[in-house]
Amino acid sequence: MKISNRIKKNFRKKLAAALAAGMITFSFGTVDAADIINITLDETIQRAFENNRTIKTSIAERENAFWGLSEARRQSNPRVTWELNGQRFGGSAYRNYGYNRSFSNSGSISMPIYQGGQLKEGRKYARYALTSADLALENTMQTIRLQSTIYYFDVLQYRNLIAVYEEEVVTLQEHLRNVGAQFRVGTVAKVDVLESQVELANAMQNLVNVQNSYDVAVAQLNNCIGLPADTVIRPQDSLNYSHYNFTLNDCITFALENRADAAMADYAVKQAESAKRAAKAGWRPSVNASVSKGLTNENLFNDKLSDQWTAGISASWNIFDGGITRAQVNQADADLVRAQEVAAQTKEQIQLDVQSAFLQLHAAEKNISTTQAAVVLGEENYKIAQVRYAAGVGTNLDVMDASRKLTEARSNYFTALYNYNTAKASLDRYMGVPVEIDVVRYIESEEEGKTAAESREDAALTSDAAAVPETGEVAPVVMIDFESSSPLPSESVEHEMTREDAFK
Repeated sequence: MKISNRIKKNFRKKLAAALAAGMITFSFGTVDAADIINITLDETIQRAFENNRTIKTSIAERENAFWGLSEARRQSNPRVTWELNGQRFGGSAYRNYGYNRSFSNSGSISMPIYQGGQLKEGRKYARYALTSADLALENTMQTIRLQSTIYYFDVLQYRNLIAVYEEEVVTLQEHLRNVGAQFRVGTVAKVDVLESQVELANAMQNLVNVQNSYDVAVAQLNNCIGLPADTVIRPQDSLNYSHYNFTLNDCITFALENRADAAMADYAVKQAESAKRAAKAGWRPSVNASVSKGLTNENLFNDKLSDQWTAGISASWNIFDGGITRAQVNQADADLVRAQEVAAQTKEQIQLDVQSAFLQLHAAEKNISTTQAAVVLGEENYKIAQVRYAAGVGTNLDVMDASRKLTEARSNYFTALYNYNTAKASLDRYMGVPVEIDVVRYIESEEEGKTAAESREDAALTSDAAAVPETGEVAPVVMIDFESSSPLPSESVEHEMTREDAFK
């Protein structure tokens, strides 16, 4: 039996007949047609990458880290300052002065020569921060890929459930018609009619609930990929099954090597080590060089100028600072221990995440075959219940019970498919399957001393990913047109699969 527009029309026709007969009270509002966006899973993920605000936030943080490194590198550059000063003065204190105005113009150049390693460690710290920001962007994109994938699967799942519950309504509508015909000739009691009406009403309520869940799932997906929440979309994919061949040990090994957040935790340790070395600079001397030259004129209206210049090197060594440096070093040491613990905890959590997703994947895989068999048995059981009831040897409750079990079996089958696909997507995320850059190659390139742009280019999976991400203007807030008469997404769902294709 095909779930198509023909069934929908048949369902509405029978529903209208039931309403006209006063058997049930149920209504659908009339709506206008709306534009429908056909979209695949790959297109969904790409839209999320382009429009998701979390990714744009991560890009901005990456640019912030880039300029932080630029600032750290310029700390050791010469600094040129220029000062201009002009003033006028008077009063009894200056009565014997031969002038009442002064003017000075001076410039200076200063440059740090040695700061106990503080500037060097500052550059290392900032470089690690930029590397972490690149890895954080990759980590965010992996998370958004999983999030948009699950939202897309949610839509597919509720679309399948709508088909299941619509078919249940159509089936119960047909059963109610048969029960009504038998009641009119006196072969069944009125209680059978009443029970059938109640069962049909419950099935319609279930259909409304799953349609509402579908509408919510579409709104969540639209929000994730940057579309207005009331956009009607039509997914072009379907939930399917393909065997996963990797072992748990393979998955965990891959995850520990490729997870971006694991690498970020390691770089946080390196930052803490660098910060500790920078704190120890307080025990070492600092040396600076400076050159300055100035011109002074005691009266703005004459040409008597006096000039002066200085050049030299200054050194300072904080012999005793009341234990401030020791406290700073101890603080940095505590931060280092904390970063090491976080890194260890991150790796333990990665193993747990991978193991959980792997076990869920295999549990769902087993359930697919089990529920598939249950659907076949449920269909056979329902046919037998119908035949027995028509022959007068079965009860109406047997038919309705068989109908509920068949609907449950079909729902369980699609749920098993949904769980398998979401578990597989989650496992890919927890393993750190890359989106734009290969984390291992990026780290190797960074350790070779290459710049962040060069490291990104070495690790890029595509030519587009090699480009350094840049921030753009903030996109306007997406508003929902609540005055629109467009239909809800569930009212525009078209089922193109046959029951045989769905449950085979």
